Amino acid sequence: MPILTARRGGAIILAIALAAGGWLLLSTGQSPAQPPKGGGKFGPPPAPKVLVTAARGDTIAEPRSFVGTVKPIRRSLVGSAVAGRVEEYLINDGDPVKAGQPIAHLRRGVIQAELNVAKGDLQVREAELGELQKSFQEEVEQAQAKLANAQATLTYRENKMQRSRALGPSVAKEIYEEDLSLYTQAASSAREAQAALRLLTHGAREMKTQQAVARVESQKAEVARLQEQFDRHTMIAPFDGWVSAEHTEVGQWVMQGDPVAEIVELNEVDIEIAVVEDFIGNLHTAVEGAVEVPALPKLHLTGRVAIINPQADARARTFPVKVRVQNQIESGQPVLKAGMFARVTLPVGKPTACVLVPKDAVVLGGPTPVVFAVATAGGKSSVRPVSVTLGPAQGTWISAIGELKEGDSVIVEGNERVRPGQEVRPEPKTVAYP
Repeated sequence: MPILTARRGGAIILAIALAAGGWLLLSTGQSPAQPPKGGGKFGPPPAPKVLVTAARGDTIAEPRSFVGTVKPIRRSLVGSAVAGRVEEYLINDGDPVKAGQPIAHLRRGVIQAELNVAKGDLQVREAELGELQKSFQEEVEQAQAKLANAQATLTYRENKMQRSRALGPSVAKEIYEEDLSLYTQAASSAREAQAALRLLTHGAREMKTQQAVARVESQKAEVARLQEQFDRHTMIAPFDGWVSAEHTEVGQWVMQGDPVAEIVELNEVDIEIAVVEDFIGNLHTAVEGAVEVPALPKLHLTGRVAIINPQADARARTFPVKVRVQNQIESGQPVLKAGMFARVTLPVGKPTACVLVPKDAVVLGGPTPVVFAVATAGGKSSVRPVSVTLGPAQGTWISAIGELKEGDSVIVEGNERVRPGQEVRPEPKTVAYP
């Protein structure tokens, strides 16, 4: 009886499986044992896309390392412009300062009082000049109105007198003589008004106004002179930087020219190195190189040759060269500080032919740097890892010494997720050179 029950159950399961298989065949048109067409859920994934660039061949100079010292790009010893006693000293060693920021004040009480008096005198003289100019303008306008009125009357009287003369005997002699007399009076009034206007604009009143203008200008010059004297009692920072030394303190008497503080600019710094004459011919401004600071091993910097001194040291036969580096500011303080020891690597050696790849093509983290090249054969592209030794750089490109040749396609994007021998879909990418 149990054996019969088991057989009956197996038949039921077989029937269910056959029914499911027939439904799958009708819905997809394929056998249940075959995966759907088109590489679906059970098919192989498509090859990943990567961006590639052709390796370049070029001749660049071999790198050479030089030791040097970090120096500020600018250094200023701020001195006192006048003699006096220090009343306020506003800075400390290591403080950051901005251009124009006060550093110290000398006692300014007397010069401040003189400046206030001069400004008061200037206000008085400007008020006197304003009063003169206002009243003078009103008087000139009044004189001009009187002259215009007199000239109009003269014109009227002249025309009437001319009509009386033209009429001749038909006009009584008394009327003509009266018109002639009125015309003469009008002419006199016009000359009088013209003389009054000329006296205002070219006479003593005009001269008084000009004298008042001159007094105002003279007082302005006096105020400017005293303001300059007042400003000289304040020492200011000449540029953005940091205080590297204090040279005075509150209460100390300083003479004209005595140092007050030293300011250094460290937003950019110069690494001063000595280059032997064998290599100086291969250097020019804008050449870049790696900068290492032993005191800051995690800091990776790039410097640019900014100054090449044409005068060599007669004893060492070396030329001073300054490599400029952009400093980093953390918590308000420069990371690179003046006087630090640094090492600069510059391409100044013998020119050597080499193969260069973009820096993005280099994969680090293993025993040696690796560049992934793409080889195409039979319509398929696959990945080939190449171990390389890195050499001198040329901008964003770097020389890769290994089994690479000019024209090889190397992966510059997507190389972090490929495997040796993996099939890929390469697409070209243009990388500017150098």
